[in-house]
Amino acid sequence: MTPGAVVPIEAIEILAYTVPTDGPDGKEADGTLEWESTTCVVVLVSADGHTGLGYTYGETATAALIDGKLAPIVLGADALTPPALWRTMSEQLRNAGRPGIGMMAISAVDVALWDLRARLSGRALCRELPSFHDAVPVYGSGGFCNYPIPRLLEQLEGWVAQGIPRVKLKTSRHPAQDPDRLAAVRGAIGDGPQLFADANGALSRKEALYWSAAFREEYGVSWFEEPVSSDDLTGLAMVRAAAPPGLEVAAGEYGYVLTDFARWLGADAVDCLQADVTRCGGITGLLQVAGLAAAHQIDLSAHCAPALSGHVFCAVERLRHLEYFHDHNRVEHLLFDGVLVPKDGALRPRPDDPGLGLELRRSDGEKYQVYGAEHHR
Repeated sequence: MTPGAVVPIEAIEILAYTVPTDGPDGKEADGTLEWESTTCVVVLVSADGHTGLGYTYGETATAALIDGKLAPIVLGADALTPPALWRTMSEQLRNAGRPGIGMMAISAVDVALWDLRARLSGRALCRELPSFHDAVPVYGSGGFCNYPIPRLLEQLEGWVAQGIPRVKLKTSRHPAQDPDRLAAVRGAIGDGPQLFADANGALSRKEALYWSAAFREEYGVSWFEEPVSSDDLTGLAMVRAAAPPGLEVAAGEYGYVLTDFARWLGADAVDCLQADVTRCGGITGLLQVAGLAAAHQIDLSAHCAPALSGHVFCAVERLRHLEYFHDHNRVEHLLFDGVLVPKDGALRPRPDDPGLGLELRRSDGEKYQVYGAEHHR
């Protein structure tokens, strides 16, 4: 590219794919929610013979919001300026609502813009960003509350057998069942791998205090995610302060705007902050969160979307690890070529693949497609 050149965006395409779960009776469950499918909203932006790809996990309405509000902003704009476009998109969603679906829509577009910029420069996305790392450690995540124990063990043992030294299961939907589930998992994986638990905000403060002690002392759990609702800053701080040595409290996956993360950090609510690049404003938003975490000397852990997060979190100085989530990993392998696979417990972006190294497999995704729209200059 010529220095100082403007590369106008010539087309944007918005697609959504709804993939049924592979859980028992077609369902999966955590501490507070049960679901039958996962929807991936994909954005493709094109300029100068190259196409960037971004995505988020959300309702089909996210695709409609991109189609109606964000596509006109992006079309014709300079492909080399993702942060400037991020700011414009954010301003234009003021009245529609930035937190929640608004930031998820911005996230998908922002990722596609960064991917396009990296492809235009001929570099891997991790090298287009100000990266501190060349690999992102992962933990296997799934272990849904409705899994019978044999399937629970098969999944978590499988990750350990792949060389992933940390695994997580969902808890607290039926707390009385958790001791048997945790004991079975700990017995199956042995004492070496780290064992994480995720209540998804299902417990009261007093229940969380009880279970945090039991999880740590009886089963060696070292990470308790959202023991109470992530909206309950006082409760998170209380559990964190009372947690036994060796047990960390984590939250942050439902952070959308920068002030969400500032509140968790300002309340001393977490030992490790989480962020989801497909929710917190894409790569531009995540880099802001990463700076905030570094200023508070708190590590940042990636929530899900492993094919994307494996690149982006290389640019997080206080990187802890990445949630290698069963649902998202399954969807990404169904929809995309070039998905990263863990090796020795980490995802390692391929430095010679331009951008994210992902390509949409349209023919395979066709049976799951629930939305499609295109805009051309």
